[in-house]
Order: sequence, then C-alpha cells, then structure tokens
Amino acid sequence: MPKQTPLYDRHAAKGAKFVDFAGWDMPIAYGSQLDEHHAVREKAGVFDVSHMTAVDIEGAEAVAFMRKLLANDVAKLKKPGKALYTCMLQEDGGIIDDLICYRMRDDWFRVVVNAGTTDKDVAWMQQQVEGFDAAVTARPELCILAVQGPFAREICDPLLGKAAEAAAELKPFTAVAEGPWFVGRTGYTGEDGFEIITDAEHALKLWGGLMDAHVVPIGLGARDTLRLEAGMNLYGQDMDESVSPLACGLEWTVSMADETRDFNGRAALEAQKAAGDAPVFIGVVLEGRGVMRAHQKVLAESGDGELTSGGFSPTMQASIGLARLPPGELGKVTVEIRGREVPARVVTPPFVRNGDVLV
Repeated sequence: MPKQTPLYDRHAAKGAKFVDFAGWDMPIAYGSQLDEHHAVREKAGVFDVSHMTAVDIEGAEAVAFMRKLLANDVAKLKKPGKALYTCMLQEDGGIIDDLICYRMRDDWFRVVVNAGTTDKDVAWMQQQVEGFDAAVTARPELCILAVQGPFAREICDPLLGKAAEAAAELKPFTAVAEGPWFVGRTGYTGEDGFEIITDAEHALKLWGGLMDAHVVPIGLGARDTLRLEAGMNLYGQDMDESVSPLACGLEWTVSMADETRDFNGRAALEAQKAAGDAPVFIGVVLEGRGVMRAHQKVLAESGDGELTSGGFSPTMQASIGLARLPPGELGKVTVEIRGREVPARVVTPPFVRNGDVLV
C-alpha cells in the first residue's frame, strides 16, 4: 500500500486525483493542471511535499563531515541559516541525490532528500559519518509545505506564529528555525516563496490558513512544468547514479576551490574535467509542431543525444526540454518526434524565472 502524508484527507476533500509517486499517494492535480501552473506564476500555490524527508546532521564534527559528504562546500556558508544546493556523490562521481543543505549552526545542518531516494540516502550518510563526531537523524515525522509565487511570502506572514518576523527578513537561500517552524526561502518553481518544515499539527493548521486565503493547492503535474520552466533538474530523469554533475549542467554546484578538501567523488570529477569529454547539457525550445518528451532522440553535428526532460510550457506556450548531447560543435539541432525531425533552438536555462520569459 502506498504511504500517505498527514494532509491526504485535505487533498481528497479538494478533489485531488492521486498517483503512486515513489511509494506515496500524491496529488497529481486537483482540477486543471494549467490553472495550477498559472496560479503559482501569477499569485501563489501550495505544494504538499511531505513525501520528502528532512535529515538532521548534528555534532561537534558536523562541518568536517558535511565538507566530505557534499560536492559543494558548506564552509562557504558563513552565517547561521545560510543554504546551498548541492549533490551527494559516489566515489565515481555519480549522483546519489541532489539536495538543499541548510547550515543552522556549526553543529547542526539540515538537508532535505528526495522521496524515491530517502532510504539509500540515509543509509549512505550513516555509513559515511562513521569516524566523525556527528550523528545523522532522519525526521520522517515532519511535514513539508512549499508555498510558491509572487505573493507567497506576503500570504504566509500571518500564518507562521513566532517565526513570522524572522521569516519576513529572510534573504533567498536562507532559513530560520523558531519553535515548531523551520522556514527556508527556497523552492523548486523559479518563483519566490517558502519551504516550511513543521510537525503534522502545525502543517494542518497552515494548510487551513492557506485555503482560507484562497491559495491554490498544486499537484505533481504543475510542479513538473514549473520546475522545467525554471530549468531545474529532476532526480531519476535528468540525473542519477550513472551521471556526474559535469554531465547534467550542475558543475556550478561543485566547489574545488579548497584543494585540501577531499570530498566524495572529487578525484573522479577531476579526471573527467581533465579528459574534457563530458557531455553537454542544454535547453531546447521546439520551433516546429509537436511536444518534446523525455528520451526522444536529439540530433546535432556533434552526434546524437536525448531529451532528459521535455514538455509543454504554459508560460511560453511552447514545447521546451533539457537534453544531453556529445561534446563538440552542435550546429543545427533537431528533435525526433514520431519519425519526424523537428528543428529546435538551443538556449541556456532557465526558461522562465519570477514570471519572466528569459529565452
């Protein structure tokens, strides 16, 4: 039987259509997926992402452990509450998972891992922490609500209790922990907003307050079109354990500035960079008729590749995608759709950010 978040009954009451996602009953839409997408771009929407798991890393050597565990360097987070996006790598450079890491204190970090990778992520972290004065604790009892959109923070302000004042002052990629509330100014949509971690009781109250404020509940369908417009990778689709950050547009999440920091996968990434043969990862906008989908063939002068993500952009009213291709001069690029080669324009993601079309 699929698992259910504490908000399952609230979703059902809103008419959610459920799908099995990574072993969870999750809403894919409550009605019109297009309306949900536009609600986030134009006002605000709320996502129940409680199928994801918060993991706390605590202890005197938490900093040293996190500098070993992650490809990005937590030493760059100089102030409490700062966050960064990063990957957790195998020794061969393959991506175990991508995640956001919050440095709340020198002895307390919080990361949020994907639903489909939670068990392997936690097992990997607990294996890796051996020898460090630190502990890894999964927090599956906590709920996570993402409130995203240009008015999201304003709407949340009266609903966050004692955390409201501090949350109102947050800069992008920072977080605050106050009482039962953990509030990060982060997201997966290309819009402003909060990701809020709290217990089930407060999550239910927050959901009720958001519904009273006419915030639209958003399912996985619109979540995917929003993240694709934002040019954000989806684990298991654009990347996985067979792909390094160099092959999926995430080289910027790898920090090699400190030559003494021997993080997991560093040697493999250095060898890949030296070889100079990593695939290129690009954005594409279809210029002919059709809709791009993952795994369709992409043809270029450098060789054949494939779409890792693709779909229709409600904001752009065009088909967009992310693609991995052999290195070299791309030249003319086409996508094979139902036996036809359809021309596509190469762009640099994101496609849309804060409601504005960028390509």
